[in-house]
Amino acid sequence: MDYSNHYTMQTLFEQLGLPSTPEQIDAFISSNHLKKHERIEQASFWSPAQISFIEDSIREDADWVALVEQLDVQLHQ
Repeated sequence: MDYSNHYTMQTLFEQLGLPSTPEQIDAFISSNHLKKHERIEQASFWSPAQISFIEDSIREDADWVALVEQLDVQLHQ
């Protein structure tokens, strides 16, 4: 049996409680940006629960961290 986790950007957005179709993800990224040295968990557009999830993912090097880092890069572009 395959017990590996198959997280995608869509499942990350679902975990964050955000709309998660590809178009909705693109729209979120297009309308939300991070400043050059702003950390992803410092962004003003997150709720406290979303910040906690992102911080925990980074601190614990959780299964989600690769996607959080990918989202971070996209939000800095």
